Amino acid sequence: MRKPVTFRYTFKAALIGLTCLSIAVPAGSLSVSLALSSTAEAAGARVVPEGNRNKSQPAIPFSSARRTKAAQSTYDQKFDKIIAVLKRDSSLISKIKRVAGRYNIDPIHMIGAIIGEHTYNYDTLDSAQSYYIKALNYAGIPLKFEYNGENVEDFVQRPEFDRCQTKSIQQHSDRRWGCYETVWESKFRNKRVSGTRFPGTNFNETFFQPLFSGQSFGLGQLSPLTVLKMTDRVARQSRNRPLSASDPKAVYKATMDPDISLEYMAAVIQDAIEAYKSVGKVDISKNPGITATLYNLGDPWKRATRFRRSGATWPSENYYGWLVNDRLEKIRSVL
Repeated sequence: MRKPVTFRYTFKAALIGLTCLSIAVPAGSLSVSLALSSTAEAAGARVVPEGNRNKSQPAIPFSSARRTKAAQSTYDQKFDKIIAVLKRDSSLISKIKRVAGRYNIDPIHMIGAIIGEHTYNYDTLDSAQSYYIKALNYAGIPLKFEYNGENVEDFVQRPEFDRCQTKSIQQHSDRRWGCYETVWESKFRNKRVSGTRFPGTNFNETFFQPLFSGQSFGLGQLSPLTVLKMTDRVARQSRNRPLSASDPKAVYKATMDPDISLEYMAAVIQDAIEAYKSVGKVDISKNPGITATLYNLGDPWKRATRFRRSGATWPSENYYGWLVNDRLEKIRSVL
């Protein structure tokens, strides 16, 4: 068998516009690459160079340091452990590659996100199999998405959410749940409304953590709110049906079961690439540190808007994305 030769090219994906990928193509297949080639610049998006913009790693949040210290571990130890786990799990890597191909993204973006989450925002990863077991355990727990006895789907029918009820918003899950989240922040969070004082927690923590203190779950450390935002995108590109807040067990299964959560991870990354290309006018698909940063921070469309208005030459990575770019060759070895 001939050894694969890696070519870098860009092509127009059906769902997300021009997306820059790095893939392995058998030697002699350059004509395929050239046939598909079209530059991001032609669409008005400048390709973000590889590597970090910051010379040194940005500050790591105290909460991450506290969790790591409590586990009697270090970031380097956690990083090395997740690399070893992923290298052993050839089945998981194969699934990641298949899902990444379905969403027209380089699998390195998914690997980087997993490694970042389990280095900084979670204790460790023993095996993907542990998440299948956890998904089964969650299936037996009665779950409700509510606050103070009021279901979230009833809560968003309040008049404060009227601007979210237009057809253009309701027919897209990301716009719909994003709108609800924005209204919560501006109208309810840490405010008194109709005699009720609402907590200072965000929308996800308030309604989607009925039993657990953590904000995210599973291999990709997804939140239930993120799953609900991405459910239409995933349904369009996979065999998974759209999810609803009326079925909390299905939502939690999507966060916990790797066979489903990988689809949502890919959708989150695809969405971020699309946001920065459409709004920020830059193509971040060749910089896994930037996609990892956005995976960590969320709200890519708002961040893309702020980046465009800032006048900065390139988007910058945070501590999480910095690690991914800094150790990219070692991370890529997993594939």
